[in-house]
Amino acid sequence: MFLYHYYEKEIGPFKNLSDLTAEEAELVMEKIKKQSPSSYTAKRDINYMKRRIEYETLGRKLFLKKGGKPTRKAPHYMVVEECEFLKSWYIDGCFVKISVEKFDLNTISFTYGDMHPTFSPKVNDGKEYRKKLYTYSEILKIIEKYGLPQLWNADGKFGSERYIEVQIWSDDIISKYL
Repeated sequence: MFLYHYYEKEIGPFKNLSDLTAEEAELVMEKIKKQSPSSYTAKRDINYMKRRIEYETLGRKLFLKKGGKPTRKAPHYMVVEECEFLKSWYIDGCFVKISVEKFDLNTISFTYGDMHPTFSPKVNDGKEYRKKLYTYSEILKIIEKYGLPQLWNADGKFGSERYIEVQIWSDDIISKYL
């Protein structure tokens, strides 16, 4: 299995808004809105960072309960396998591709779909993977059961699941790409 991280070529990989202060993150988001108003990122609302921090905090707590060993307060993000939808978020989209075998599995978690709709109190469709975070062995079973969302829901007409998000809770492997 390969994990992908998509990014804007001009900015570079693994630039994490969660590593910034709230003010710095807001400035970055405003800059994106001005420079790339039609980008997916530019469409995020004013409360995006507040929700993101809430979901990251919840994700970290759930991961710790499962025996995870995060060394970061907030994760870096990747997805399971290639996803054209994510590449389309960028004007000059690039990606980093890393085998899951390179990671310490105790430092990575997964959500079936993006963390935002997965943990959002507004999404109550009864799907078994809502409000859940998975370890590597657990996500393999979910993939076996449902497949990769980017294959069965490439255009998003079947819901918010467009990819499997991977939360990387360590800088060990990521630091080689910064």
